[in-house]
Amino acid sequence: MSTYRFVPLEDYRECDAQQMRSRSLEFHDEMRKRRSVRQFADRAVPREVIENCLRAAGTAPSGANRQPWHFVVVSDPAVKKRIREGAENEEREFYRHRAPREWLEALAPLGTDENKPYLERAACLIAIFAENYLVAPDGTKHRTYYATESVGIATGMLVTAVHRAGLVSLTHTPSPMRFLNEILNRPANERPFMILVVGYPAENAVVPDISRKSLEQIATFV
Repeated sequence: MSTYRFVPLEDYRECDAQQMRSRSLEFHDEMRKRRSVRQFADRAVPREVIENCLRAAGTAPSGANRQPWHFVVVSDPAVKKRIREGAENEEREFYRHRAPREWLEALAPLGTDENKPYLERAACLIAIFAENYLVAPDGTKHRTYYATESVGIATGMLVTAVHRAGLVSLTHTPSPMRFLNEILNRPANERPFMILVVGYPAENAVVPDISRKSLEQIATFV
């Protein structure tokens, strides 16, 4: 088994307490402005911006450094249309047959339903896949570890990077999502994790008037 070469931690720069307070406060102030958006403008996004956001997501920690993720960026209108059709088929089944009443009641105030026009209108869709195992060039298979957790972290970093770049996004998880493997020609070892809808907000975009839980509600210090 090969081993890694270890190198000095050279890029870390310690901040004093005041700098840390300031930087953490600034970051919170930036992130509290992030909202999930469902009305998108029909405007293209520079590819370089998306590439940089994906590079940032690719720096996420992962189990045994297997980096078990793959991102497919879809901007082709015909492919976006197929994804919308596949997603809406699953969503119709969800809303009409599979979803428990309690779940539907929780969703009702947000005004969501099986219609997903933003899957066609937004600048791009990023289909995120988790690799259940890796396939080497010689065809041998290698396990991945904590793939779901690793891809979840990378996805959170991608959402953050998109917001930091000045765009908006929406996480979308129709279930099941295997139609994405067929449409996007992805191999069997990749499991669809999420569709991230990315672009500019429409001029008349609105978001629910919601609040976030307080620190006391989400954290305990012992």
